[in-house]
Amino acid sequence: MPTKSTKASPAKAVDALAMLMADHKAVKALFKEYEKLAKDNAPDEQKEVLVENVCVELALHAKVEEEIFYPAVRAAIADDDLLDEAEVEHATLKDLIAQLQEMLPYENLYDAKVKVLSEYVEHHVKEEEDEMFPKVRTVDLDLPALGRQMHERKEALKVEFGLADAGAPPSARAKSANGSKRVGKSSP
Repeated sequence: MPTKSTKASPAKAVDALAMLMADHKAVKALFKEYEKLAKDNAPDEQKEVLVENVCVELALHAKVEEEIFYPAVRAAIADDDLLDEAEVEHATLKDLIAQLQEMLPYENLYDAKVKVLSEYVEHHVKEEEDEMFPKVRTVDLDLPALGRQMHERKEALKVEFGLADAGAPPSARAKSANGSKRVGKSSP
């Protein structure tokens, strides 16, 4: 577990909490974009690509939290209930993501599931930022070192998910990352 260090951190070090909050902000923006697409009756293909990107971003974020951030926080703060709730929330989010990955935008309940996912993420983010993060700031964790570790893992996951190929279209990168089985399906 990284603890606070007296050594100088590299100038580009990203605080773990800042990294997670940036992820939260990015996903919130994607959900807002989806709401606009749904309201404007945008083509299904646009909605599908956006939801794939949301799912990939959430999958990367959750994996880094579960593998690195939550274990470090669990060891540093005395609030197992808060971390247990976060892990249960992740399981529910993963379930909704899996359901969306098996659907196409024209199918019944697609928009509703995206909306519920958005609301669930919003709830989860609020608990992290309002309850967990303030506790993390009071304990002896080296947040820049933890942030570097999380950043390195996230970059490795992007390669593992096939997202490192910047030349591939976003939908192709997203499908390789989320294991979508929608390949070959077409809208009616």
